[in-house]
Amino acid sequence: MVLFRQAIVKFLSGLLAVALLLFLPAGTFAYWQAWLLIGVLFLPMFVAGLVLLRRSPALLRRRLDAREEQREQKSVILLSGLMFLAAFVLAGLGRRLQWSTLPPAVSWVAAAAFLLAYALYAEVLRENAYLSRTVGVEEGQQLVDTGLYGVVRHPMYTSTVLLFLAMPLILGSLPAFAVTLLYIPIIVRRIRNEERVLEAGLPGYAEYERRVPWRLLPRVW
Repeated sequence: MVLFRQAIVKFLSGLLAVALLLFLPAGTFAYWQAWLLIGVLFLPMFVAGLVLLRRSPALLRRRLDAREEQREQKSVILLSGLMFLAAFVLAGLGRRLQWSTLPPAVSWVAAAAFLLAYALYAEVLRENAYLSRTVGVEEGQQLVDTGLYGVVRHPMYTSTVLLFLAMPLILGSLPAFAVTLLYIPIIVRRIRNEERVLEAGLPGYAEYERRVPWRLLPRVW
């Protein structure tokens, strides 16, 4: 019951924050792209939370724990938060000020891509029970090198890049999309730091890096 309350509080807090960041700058609730984003973002999140609560409460607990201990990762979290703040506010202001927006078809295609990236994220959660929102190695943690982890070393981050780049396109905002492109160097910085931690603390990880050379996209990086 405690875990359920914690998850609900996090969920509602996130929903309220996103709604405020979009609708307040827009000055209206008649912003259909914002409603579309809220739908594709929070409805699957709610369902996934219920599934994790029932089948893997330990994993859900790890996903709710966002307290980074490492200084470098704290700065990554801060930069990511500022990026999202700027992107959502820009999208809302674009709706208010009638800046040039993308065609409606772009929003729907981006929403479909977002849901596919969500499915990829769900598969990563299924494959790796040690996933956490913080960087570190847990006691008894084992290396996962099959499935998506046999293709790239960080499939979770691959899915988040797709998710985050799709968001401003759903909102129909090119300025917001330009801002979210900053997520790529931010996540590269996080990955480099995370791999140093894993190399030092997770048995077999250095050999895994040699077997699977690609971090995010095969034959790219």
